[in-house]
Amino acid sequence: MQQFQTLARRAAGFLLAVLLVVPAFAAEPSETAADRQKDLDTLYHEVLEKHHPNLFAKHTEAEFLQLKAEIEERLKTVSDEEFLLDLQRLTALAGDSHTTLSIGSAAAGFRGYPFSMVRRGSSWYLSAVSPENEDLLGQEIAAMAGKPVEEIVAAFGTLFSSDNPVHLRKQFRQACNVADIYEYLGLVDAGKSLVIRLDSGKTLSLEPVDRKEMNEMEIVLLSSRVTGTPETEFAEAYYFAKPLTDSTYYIQYNTCMEADDLSMEDFAAKVSEALDAGDYSRILLDLRNNGGGSDGVIWPLFAAIRTRQLLEGDEVELVGLIGESTFSSALINAVEIQEMGGVLVGESTGGSVSHFGAVNTFALPVSGVRGQISSKYIDLNSLLDAGAGRGVVSLEPDVEITQTLEDTLAGKDSCLEWLLAHPEKLASKEYPDAPLTRGRFVGQLYASLGAPEAAITDLPFADSLGGIEWYLPAMAWAKETGIARGNAEGNFSAARYLTWREAAVFLTRAAEFLDIPSPDPSSDRYGPIPAALATGWNQAAVTRAWDLGLLPADADFSGGVTRAQGEAMTAALASLAG
Repeated sequence: MQQFQTLARRAAGFLLAVLLVVPAFAAEPSETAADRQKDLDTLYHEVLEKHHPNLFAKHTEAEFLQLKAEIEERLKTVSDEEFLLDLQRLTALAGDSHTTLSIGSAAAGFRGYPFSMVRRGSSWYLSAVSPENEDLLGQEIAAMAGKPVEEIVAAFGTLFSSDNPVHLRKQFRQACNVADIYEYLGLVDAGKSLVIRLDSGKTLSLEPVDRKEMNEMEIVLLSSRVTGTPETEFAEAYYFAKPLTDSTYYIQYNTCMEADDLSMEDFAAKVSEALDAGDYSRILLDLRNNGGGSDGVIWPLFAAIRTRQLLEGDEVELVGLIGESTFSSALINAVEIQEMGGVLVGESTGGSVSHFGAVNTFALPVSGVRGQISSKYIDLNSLLDAGAGRGVVSLEPDVEITQTLEDTLAGKDSCLEWLLAHPEKLASKEYPDAPLTRGRFVGQLYASLGAPEAAITDLPFADSLGGIEWYLPAMAWAKETGIARGNAEGNFSAARYLTWREAAVFLTRAAEFLDIPSPDPSSDRYGPIPAALATGWNQAAVTRAWDLGLLPADADFSGGVTRAQGEAMTAALASLAG
């Protein structure tokens, strides 16, 4: 679970955690305007402009060039720390959580405030202070530097690359004690105190101290008040599994990498053996501490779980646990859990559904500062049915359960406590206005007709997604009945958005399979077909679907089909079938 592990450390290393995102060279800061110009030009022209797949997705080229010009005007006058923050600000314009600059080792002069904070729900709490302020630990923060905390977070957003607010909040939490950032952003006057006002009415005034002093200071942590350990406590392992109850099996997946001492194939086999030996109705797959790696590593485990579900007739429920730290490849895996028909429980993710990723690293020539840059856009909106209609947004859980401060201090996992108290099968969150994919429509057809028995001896189409799709039985049935035929290469393109014409063809084929008779010419619906459907591929099938009343009369046939419209059409077919 998301405990205080990010805070439960000694004072050493307390400062600048977020600025050390990737390893950086231990280089001296640049000393001349010419050196700074070289680093600035390299960052913009040779890294961002040349290699980012869509640098101007969030901000225009003119905005980048304006900021670059502003930085150039300051090259001779700013401190080394300010110049490094200038570079970070330029990088942040990309609005891409995977494109970042790591300035930590080159920023020896950064100073900090002796405190830290943590977010639970919508509130922020003091989680680390100096001993004389220990009585303030755990109190809710009302304002910082005279502003609501969310305004401070928004200001930090000009410096930290983030493509959704959850990821930005995490970055803020990790850098909330860096004094130079507050001064750079104009939130605190140079060398002055940061004043934190608490919900209790008390205030905390903090003076900036240098890195050496900060790392030598005694710090008291709220984590020292935690009185227990949950069964789902973060483990120092890539992955592990265990039964929690007679009916609940738990898997913790902490990094999208394969362990040297236990391959994912072998781990998946062990999980299969455990599931065979038990009588589990729910599998929990915990991704809350997983920051990514390679999204394909988990596939043997997915296959083992999906095989179990198919054998048990989907009586085994898959529940994915997600949260702020679920990012990058782990975010992809979370969406794949939904593709399997699983339900996500927890809090919104730091990773975005569709996002730039597949990073490469770079180093600036003078300062040696390193960073990473995305090399492609990963569009889950078009790759997975579960991602349809979702763009660069945080992945929301189907069931939102927030980790509370009270449970954290009691050593409880709020998510697990809720799940154990709710053993009933959970429902996926509805997205009725989301675009309807071909695969989902076949799944809706199948369900509306009572999910007839279908033999799955092999993947129904050449481009089936490894057999994990929740609609796999529907696809096998649709191919067997001739409702879904695929193209000449044997592909079906299940994640592609359904067109109205395709919907009509699928419905007509289903009507033929069900021996539904042609409509009565005297019926109200028998008449001119809408202009948008009047000509084109397989016109006879489209006309028959219209005449049967399977297509909604009030639809905008020039637009796309929604999930809700698919449900209505398949319900109409089921009604005709009796």
